[in-house]
Amino acid sequence: MALNLEELKKNHNTSYLASVLEHLIEQEKEVLEMLVKDNSLKEMAEAELKSIKEQKEATEKQIEDILKKDIEEEEMAREVVLEVRAGAGGDEASLFAWELAHMYEKFAEREKWQWKTNYESKSDLSGYKEASFEIKGKDVYKKLRYETGVHRVQRVPATEKNGRVHTSTASVAILPIRKKVNFEINPADLEMEYSRSGGKGGQNVNKVETAVRLIHKPTGIDVRSTNERSQLANREKAMMILTAKLQQLEEEKEAKKYSADRKNQIGTGDRSEKIRTYNFSQDRITDHRIKKSWHNLPKILEGDMGEIISALESGETGNEEE
Repeated sequence: MALNLEELKKNHNTSYLASVLEHLIEQEKEVLEMLVKDNSLKEMAEAELKSIKEQKEATEKQIEDILKKDIEEEEMAREVVLEVRAGAGGDEASLFAWELAHMYEKFAEREKWQWKTNYESKSDLSGYKEASFEIKGKDVYKKLRYETGVHRVQRVPATEKNGRVHTSTASVAILPIRKKVNFEINPADLEMEYSRSGGKGGQNVNKVETAVRLIHKPTGIDVRSTNERSQLANREKAMMILTAKLQQLEEEKEAKKYSADRKNQIGTGDRSEKIRTYNFSQDRITDHRIKKSWHNLPKILEGDMGEIISALESGETGNEEE
């Protein structure tokens, strides 16, 4: 990798190492000039040049590692698809799925991320049977990547006459949209369905079959996109989400091979893993992976998730309350 010192100095992650490298290059130049003037110092100069070369190589390796990490973070940081799906618990589960989506939308507002609805299927009580959203912004995947899994709620539903606490679940999936993917989708493996979109978008959306459902036959994964204005735009969006899902499937397989890895200790990204409980009667939210709890549920459900996100990123642990 050819390193540009001036560019490296502008990057706060590499500026110090760039200065070290520049100093070593100057040292090397001085020793070579000294050798030209006085050949009797050849043995000493060669030893000095060898030492400088080793230091240069080590510094260049550090810089390259940082640049590589910067590229990886740039690729993963800017865009995700967030999916919520009601689990066990009927209408209560769908209402909880809606609350989770609302929590993430409010958190996205705090982070100044862009939020857009791809698809939503509502229950009779206006909860979410399932829904899909696109979020764009700085560090979006870095901050949301540990949200994938089963979220459990314990509370007395509004429809409960006897005051009993019910337990319901909803699943969340965070799918990073990467610029580069390491596989190709065979067009023969795809099945596409078109239908009319509902909701916003004007009369045209409801009259023309713009909504797209894309099915990947080998895995059975299906993706819907309904909120774009044209069939082509919905098809492109559905393909983007399907690619992200297949990429995640591959990564889940790989992650299971390395169970000692820190990321797997926090969560492999497995959607069947119960990661968090929202207990309304005790005003407590508990993350079971790091055994840590927080209070003030209403505030958290309005997007005040900063402490939870930070704790998961750092792997901070506590004493789990049940």
